[in-house]
Amino acid sequence: MAYARLGKMAGRGYAFEIFGPRYPPRAVHQPKRHVMTLRLAPDTAGLNHAADLLRAGKLVAFPTETVYGLGADACNDAAVAAIYAAKGRPSFNPLIVHVPDLATAKCYVVFDDVADRLAAAFWPGALTLVLPLRPDAGISKLVTAGLPTLAVRVPDHPVGQGLLAAFDGPVAAPSANPSGRVSPTTADHVAAGLTGKIAAVVDGGGCGVGLESTILSTTPPTLLRAGGIPVEAISACLGTTLLTDQTPVSPSAPGQLASHYAPIGTVRLNVSDPRPGETLLGFGPVEAAFNLSPSGDTTEAAANLFAMLHALDAQGAKQIAVSPIPDRGLGAAINDRLRRAAAPR
Repeated sequence: MAYARLGKMAGRGYAFEIFGPRYPPRAVHQPKRHVMTLRLAPDTAGLNHAADLLRAGKLVAFPTETVYGLGADACNDAAVAAIYAAKGRPSFNPLIVHVPDLATAKCYVVFDDVADRLAAAFWPGALTLVLPLRPDAGISKLVTAGLPTLAVRVPDHPVGQGLLAAFDGPVAAPSANPSGRVSPTTADHVAAGLTGKIAAVVDGGGCGVGLESTILSTTPPTLLRAGGIPVEAISACLGTTLLTDQTPVSPSAPGQLASHYAPIGTVRLNVSDPRPGETLLGFGPVEAAFNLSPSGDTTEAAANLFAMLHALDAQGAKQIAVSPIPDRGLGAAINDRLRRAAAPR
């Protein structure tokens, strides 16, 4: 059973801590902010508490296999608006809705044959489908940014699935970080960016994939964002080459802004010979302060990317050089994130 303790923090007011059996949630009151951010255990009590917060219109960060999401009731206009405010996210940038299974997804969007095939092959998992919104879906227009489509996915993470089951409703959830900054793959990353702005984070450990989901529209099959499912696997499933739409005039799906996923320091790509003053983010058998994968494994590199960008921020790296990474498999998604991180701000 969880219990609470109230104690004095030197120079910062009071700390309120809730202790669970494995992951002690912590919340620190900061005088200049108005929200107490709890850290909840990924057990039944913690997930039920998180679901109650969502029902009350509050924001809760939670883990998926890709990155931590910042969740809100997707049918609650005020709660969804709070996501945009907490992240500083442009309101024209639509959100992904997370649901527990295919049957639930079909309550909100219209599936075609291509979508059914993709869902059968890759759900639950790191694939988001952008499909026509049902007229009676009840989803906040803020989620879709006024578009007639909805981005929806079924996450493959026991804690994320547990929260969806406890809440029993659609959860809108972009990555749980300030807009444009590095996405979070641990609860500590979430806390560093959003403490005092959200109600809680459910601490489910690290995220296995480490990159956001791949996003597709289906008529015709079009890649909107590279991500945790390689394009090659999707093309093999459909027996066709995907079209691409990665630089739209305005976003039709999340993750399409030119500058995104950025660390504090500047980023220079495809570097074999770092300049004086640059910190190398390596790939393959190179000497580097941080190496995404010494063996040159793009799956390992994807899992390490955001964590290492956070580590570079913590070290105070002002100029970051990145080794060349092959543009195949998950390397395509890694390079997509790095190009956006290196874009002018």
